[in-house]
Amino acid sequence: MLQNALPAHVQARLTDYARLLRIDRPIGTLLLLWPTYWALWLAADGVPSLANLLIFTLGVFFMRAAGCAINDFADRDWDRHVKRTKDRPLTSGRIQPWEAVALFAGLCAISFLMVVLFTNRFTLYLSFGGAVLAFIYPFTKRYTHLPQLFLGAAFSWAIPMAWAAEANEVNQMTWLLFTANVLWTVAYDTFYAMVDRDDDLKVGIKSTAVLFGDADRTIIGILQALVVIILVMLGRQAELGSFFYLGVVGMATLFVFQQFLTRERARDGCFKAFLNNNWAGFSVFLGLALDLLL
Repeated sequence: MLQNALPAHVQARLTDYARLLRIDRPIGTLLLLWPTYWALWLAADGVPSLANLLIFTLGVFFMRAAGCAINDFADRDWDRHVKRTKDRPLTSGRIQPWEAVALFAGLCAISFLMVVLFTNRFTLYLSFGGAVLAFIYPFTKRYTHLPQLFLGAAFSWAIPMAWAAEANEVNQMTWLLFTANVLWTVAYDTFYAMVDRDDDLKVGIKSTAVLFGDADRTIIGILQALVVIILVMLGRQAELGSFFYLGVVGMATLFVFQQFLTRERARDGCFKAFLNNNWAGFSVFLGLALDLLL
């Protein structure tokens, strides 16, 4: 009802801001949220503090939105040549570049303030690394065919931060989880990059989808297998039980399904495979939470 009461031009601006920050597309937030929850639940032995749960849930939302703003700022000239992105608010001129930078800075400041006020000094120090990764990732596709690796590091940095917030330390399990999530991110974001590969080749955008070429599905399959292996190693080190391993089996089953979806490398199939990773992340979280609870 509030939206209907606003003038049409205000509604249009709010819609454009929502599109810039991907509020209308929560998949990226969920893909960032599940591994953060993995870390919180493991570090807290199944009972994370309500404060940390709220801080990192909001932090994931804010930092993903900030990352989208700076990504569209970096890609504003290229996006007009890509079918999927040519009508983005920044590319079409409905939002100005300075607005995207201001939103990035503002959302980072809010997230930083939450860390300063409500977590410990170790988590605060780690937060600087997360901000740097969020900023540099969008520019890496100009210089390397491995921007997905930088995205993986950016998406995974919440893991040591969440662990440090709960335990005031990180350990070997933290970095096992971090490594698994980096590999998983490279795998699913390569599916995402396969959607735009034809356009990217014309424009000159670099990605793992371009780098892998015809070996894309094979390499993604190897990465997915490594994710499952590392999670099993983590489960043994943390002395987790059957529910956790069932969650990992669920993820592995979905990985096989994703390979089926992309068998012809069609845009729709690749995009569906990318979206399906939300359920893979949820499967591991559900198994982990049940295992630690029961």
